[in-house]
Amino acid sequence: MAGEGDLLAVSVANTSVVSSPTPGSDNRGCENGALMDSFGIFLQGLLAVMAFSTLMLKRFREPKHERRPWKIWFLDTSKQAIGMLFIHFANVYLSDLTEQDPCSLYLINFLLDASLGMLLIYAGVRAVSAIVEWRQWDSLRFGEYGEPVQCTAWLGQCILYILIMVFEKVLIMLVLLIPQWKNLALHNPINNPDLELAIVMLIVPFFVNALMFWVVDNFLMKKHKTKAKLEEREDDSRGNSKVRYRRALSHDDSESEILFSADDEMDESDEDDVRRLPGLKTVKKKKLRMGIPV
Repeated sequence: MAGEGDLLAVSVANTSVVSSPTPGSDNRGCENGALMDSFGIFLQGLLAVMAFSTLMLKRFREPKHERRPWKIWFLDTSKQAIGMLFIHFANVYLSDLTEQDPCSLYLINFLLDASLGMLLIYAGVRAVSAIVEWRQWDSLRFGEYGEPVQCTAWLGQCILYILIMVFEKVLIMLVLLIPQWKNLALHNPINNPDLELAIVMLIVPFFVNALMFWVVDNFLMKKHKTKAKLEEREDDSRGNSKVRYRRALSHDDSESEILFSADDEMDESDEDDVRRLPGLKTVKKKKLRMGIPV
């Protein structure tokens, strides 16, 4: 009986050891390598299609007179796609370096890229654009590829944008060295690995990427001049048709703008047209003789 009791005690002890969780194997959702398994790759491909479709929607939302041709649109968006692919796979690689939940670490990386990283990208694009304007490197202006389109201009702009993305990612990595981020990754309320993977790789990134793609595309596309600026430039380019504005005060202190030609002369037909304007009083011009009003 004693031998049977000892065997029963040993079997119970072995069962308790097997059933008890080992240290460090917490009940988390994702395991290392889950981001790049078949289900993870499927979610990433679906995310790419859905996010890139927002750029197509943005093109159709542009005014018709400013809408980019498909070729220019593709050159603009391809730079952003290459930069986002670099950021995405960098986040996947960094998430698998530790023994912690890779899905939580990926989500933290992604949200930092979408918030702080967006500001860094904006600052980088503005700084690079200022240097390009200062040095007059026409082919490196974002969104301008020459006429006809030159592939070398696209390649140079793409390299500049990737360098900006590398700069942004390095700074985000330095921010991630703060220990509190790793502690935040441990607080994972989702135990289902497939559900966590879908939230981290598809649901949250889709809405955030849609906003990011829309905003960054405005950084990288060619800036169109407003109609008023174009008309002003056309007027300034003509030597004898410059325009200036004068303000005339009526008796009730209301201001109205009167448009005069630069030669300070107005024929009678123009004066009649001005008199016909409702609520606008004619400004009598003084004749000048030897520079002295008479």
